[in-house]
Amino acid sequence: MKLYVIVRKDLTHSQRAVQAGHALAEYLLHSPYFRWKNETLIYLGVKGLKQLENLKRKLTLHGINYVEFHEPDLNNQLTAIASDQDCKIFNKMNLL
Repeated sequence: MKLYVIVRKDLTHSQRAVQAGHALAEYLLHSPYFRWKNETLIYLGVKGLKQLENLKRKLTLHGINYVEFHEPDLNNQLTAIASDQDCKIFNKMNLL
């Protein structure tokens, strides 16, 4: 089982690491399906907020479940999402 964590690349390297951790924690706390058992973890990146929001829309459209993280210190902006559902959308993305 794979867990995909997608983070905005317009953040600093440190922020990316922290936001990825937050998305993983959100998954562990709130995933309705919680199927990932500390197996394969894949970090992917998108250019910025607009691309991450577009990704959310695509995932919703295709019925792919995900959790999201909004950073309070960045005006509650969406910074990362996590999903344990394997889909072709993730295969086309770049590693972080």
